[in-house]
Amino acid sequence: MSESTAQAFEFKAEIKQLLDILVHSLYTEREIFLRELVSNASDALDKQRLTAASQSNGSGEGDEAPLDIHIDADKDAKTLTVADNGIGMTKDELIQNIGTIAHSGSAHFLKALQESGGSGADSIIGRFGVGFYSVYMVADTVRILTKSDKPGAVPVEWVSDGQGSYTIREIEGEEAAAMARGTRIEAHLKEDLAEQFTDVEGLRHVIRKHSNFISFPILVNGERANTVPALWREPKFQITKEQYKEFYSFLTYDQDEPLDTLHLSVDAPVQFNALCFIPEKSKDFGGFDREDWGLDLYVRRVLIQRQNKDLIPQHLMFVRGVVDTEDLPLNISRETLQDNLLVKKINATLAKQVLSHLEKMAEDKDKYAKFWREHSRVFKAGYMDFVNREKFAGLLRFNSSSCEAADELVSLDEYISRAKLDQKKVYYAFGPSREALKLNPHLEIFRKKGVEVLYMFEPIDEFVMDALHKHKDFDLTPAELAKPEDLAALPDVETAAAEAQAAPAPEQDALEALFGRIKAVLGDGVTEVRASARLTGSPCCLVNPDGHTTSSMDKIMRAMHHDSSIPKKVLELNPKHELIRNLVALNQADPADPFVEQAARQLFESALLLEGYLSDPHALVGRIQDLLAKSSGWYVKTK
Repeated sequence: MSESTAQAFEFKAEIKQLLDILVHSLYTEREIFLRELVSNASDALDKQRLTAASQSNGSGEGDEAPLDIHIDADKDAKTLTVADNGIGMTKDELIQNIGTIAHSGSAHFLKALQESGGSGADSIIGRFGVGFYSVYMVADTVRILTKSDKPGAVPVEWVSDGQGSYTIREIEGEEAAAMARGTRIEAHLKEDLAEQFTDVEGLRHVIRKHSNFISFPILVNGERANTVPALWREPKFQITKEQYKEFYSFLTYDQDEPLDTLHLSVDAPVQFNALCFIPEKSKDFGGFDREDWGLDLYVRRVLIQRQNKDLIPQHLMFVRGVVDTEDLPLNISRETLQDNLLVKKINATLAKQVLSHLEKMAEDKDKYAKFWREHSRVFKAGYMDFVNREKFAGLLRFNSSSCEAADELVSLDEYISRAKLDQKKVYYAFGPSREALKLNPHLEIFRKKGVEVLYMFEPIDEFVMDALHKHKDFDLTPAELAKPEDLAALPDVETAAAEAQAAPAPEQDALEALFGRIKAVLGDGVTEVRASARLTGSPCCLVNPDGHTTSSMDKIMRAMHHDSSIPKKVLELNPKHELIRNLVALNQADPADPFVEQAARQLFESALLLEGYLSDPHALVGRIQDLLAKSSGWYVKTK
């Protein structure tokens, strides 16, 4: 057997600096080296496939063999081998590819690596063609055997301990004849890492984590590790529902069927493929797991980052899935990803696609109701998405005064389709429950006129409606801020309310005298006492004096500023209510009657209680008990 003499070479200065940083720094994920070696092997296989396809007669050697990647671990020898039957390298190519850091950017790379202090090295390895060198994080000696696919190519051996030099020899004779096309990297593992990186199950886990969707088979000690196909690269019409379910379960560990699937292949404004799922159940349990979201980012089937939060807006965080693009460089850093224009374009495109998909889903009311029950709290945060404002508004759902059940949902468009003639406002009200809103005095005039009111139960709803402000030609208006004169022209639909309102009102002077007495009793507790045009069945209500801020928004703002004081509002009284007419009569008969004062305080605190401002109900309860005692005595006498 003939064997050539090995030639010794010195690494260039930047390689020595790089290797020193790799060996002596700490890394968050040493396993990243395997991703880099597998990615290099995959690239070599891709090049071989293209080369063979471009040659009418093939390359002539080994074209019949399937293209694959073999990873073999030897615990006893403490070695890990990564081999492919790809395009291989000549001696000159080996020196060029392994002896230098790519062809440019070496200084930039080293500066970035040094500034990261090693802690971010796993995310920038490979950006400048240095992925191979990551093997020295786990190996003290590395041997490369490679043979180019070029006719007559001589096999080459490369060996280095990463200390500053390497040797290269050309392989001849029987050894050369026995070698097939491709590249074989043998890493002799460091003593303290040998057990970890010769564990077959551990290696399979690393492959499934980082390189599961490489298009070539990856065999670990003879058994294929990447068994789940990259479905996002396949034509939609060829994929079955069962395959989507299998992929979804692999991705999310959720054994339930996804509620819906979105499979995209986008060419403009940026090229990418995506396979996204809407889970049937929300993971947002009271705000927990709020960081457990984002889409997995792949570049040419190689995982770059799990749960990348820049690929999709936060209000669509319920979406699970993957995005794969050819337009990003492999191993782009996380810092660069955040500012990358392509990622921002993917984000904008995905947002539009998901919203369009939800519009189609909404055609099935039952299915969309499932989505809304599980994901609406997250979705509502999209009120700040001004680019997709119309789509977002059209997808909102609410319960309303026209619904027969608490789980019935109404869209803004459905509300508008039922609006009264000449009605140009969508009215809504906030409350803790449907039952509470039915007792809200501010809604009495809407029931009297038969005008639908949307019901809202969550604090975020206030911000949603305030941000939208309009939908199509309709103003979104809080019911408690509605002007009674805007509804006065509409015909009455509630007979009982109309009859109650038909009762004669007290004379204006007597009424004003009562208002003055109540204002004197309540003092600075209210800004004004006046007659109400909005009440039909209740004796009183509180109204914000500025006419712009709802009580629910006022409470939110006060909570944010830790303000527990009671706001000063206008007390509106219903002149046609029996209680108010009786109080007018009592006040006329005796302006100092103590019952008027007692009733004034009771009405005021009852209104505060309904508004959610009364923090101490003791006085209110005491008065009720006193009034019950007195009224029960009267009731006994009448029997």
